[in-house]
Amino acid sequence: MADPKGFLTTPREEWPRRPVAERVRDWDEVHVPGALLPIIGGQADRCMDCGVPFCHQACPLGNLIPEWNDLVSREDWRAAAERLHATNNFPEFTGRLCPAPCEAGCVLAINQPAVTIKNVECAIADRAWAEGFAPPAPPERLSGRTVAVIGSGPTGLAAAQQLTRAGHTVAVYERDDRIGGLMRYGIPEFKMEKRHLDRRVEQMRAEGTKFRTSTTVGRDVDATELRARYDAVVIATGATAWRELPVPGRELGGIHQAMEYLPLANRVCAGDLESSPLSAAGRHVVIVGGGDTGADCLGTAVREGAASVTQLDIYGRPASERDEDAEPWPTYPKLYRLSPAHEEAGALRTAPTADADARVFAASTLRFEGDAKGRVCALRLVEVDSGRRAVPDTERTLPVDLVLLALGFSGPDRSDGLVDRLGLALDPRGTIARDAGFATNVPGVFAAGDAARGQSLIVWAIAEGRAVAAAVDRYLTHSPSRLPAPIGPYDRPMTV
Repeated sequence: MADPKGFLTTPREEWPRRPVAERVRDWDEVHVPGALLPIIGGQADRCMDCGVPFCHQACPLGNLIPEWNDLVSREDWRAAAERLHATNNFPEFTGRLCPAPCEAGCVLAINQPAVTIKNVECAIADRAWAEGFAPPAPPERLSGRTVAVIGSGPTGLAAAQQLTRAGHTVAVYERDDRIGGLMRYGIPEFKMEKRHLDRRVEQMRAEGTKFRTSTTVGRDVDATELRARYDAVVIATGATAWRELPVPGRELGGIHQAMEYLPLANRVCAGDLESSPLSAAGRHVVIVGGGDTGADCLGTAVREGAASVTQLDIYGRPASERDEDAEPWPTYPKLYRLSPAHEEAGALRTAPTADADARVFAASTLRFEGDAKGRVCALRLVEVDSGRRAVPDTERTLPVDLVLLALGFSGPDRSDGLVDRLGLALDPRGTIARDAGFATNVPGVFAAGDAARGQSLIVWAIAEGRAVAAAVDRYLTHSPSRLPAPIGPYDRPMTV
């Protein structure tokens, strides 16, 4: 470490956010442009270069965190970029979108605020692009083998880039009109501007990866014909089958899934639409679901000019500090956190609570009520205890014009016929079954990411993409892979 006393002399300082009143008027990223680099050297100095760096174990990519922290503190940005890209294809994505389990595993976090690993990562990635440290890396020669990757989310893109750089000819099939999967149409612009994604796609094109957009495998292209055309197929379609809320009144108008709502807002930002047909402007919005997708809906509704926004979370409000008995270091603790979207919604409430939070915790939806036109006008909820049992005499009604269901995803969407046409086996959870080498029951077909793992984090998606690429490379070359495999298909996040 460059400064052996950095963790003692320098407090944690995070990338500052723009004022709420300013950022809710646009769709730009929430952080202050240019404010990260002046502070990041001192933050990197806080890394203790531990003899046993638990941040490695907490990160499924195995990022060499102490190494690039040290390089940043010494202002060797080129070397830092090389060390970062050695384990992560898309650090500008994870630096903005990952919840940073590595920071929960930081040794400093035992009794102090953790190193700002996520911010350092983002600074390295942005500096790499600014300084030209991330040029295309096409293969020296081609292997003569071909691979189809179905799905262009972080798993599919990571697998495609790794396999292309190994010399295989790779085509990525995407059902939407643009590459990126949920990063394109599920993640709002204020969390990650799509220019970061476009830049990586162009890099991959320059390396030789081919992209086939507006192509649904199983509908536009026969799945069995595609399998016959390529030497190997990687299924990375994600877990896009959304969960439902089977309560009375669900059939009323004005109740939509989050992934019906968010893509339209992203298309407005892309210039495809003047306004969203599901816009929250002037409407009373209730979001059912307390996770990240719900927060994305929250920030989007605020920017669209909602009259009010409330987010319902069936879980109780988390504690503000780690429970050392239930969630000891270095596990990732469930803590009360105020995301940028929650900060925005809370600050704009007409009658703010003590902590200005737009969330209602420990709340379960009982039913929806409609008006004479068949549109939702009210939501009936009840408080629940830790066992999700209704608390007597706590029912109440919220007025609502627009309900957004953000309840997560259960597995791959089967409506396109891909899974059934190929005859892929499923596991009891409804995700694609695979063996220890990421291979499905169909020879030459591999599955990775949320389609097989189930809904997870972006950092796990990229790790799966890198790992399945190594498995496919072994299959194609009949020899040990030259590509790294950071995780296995049965690995799980660090738990007690």
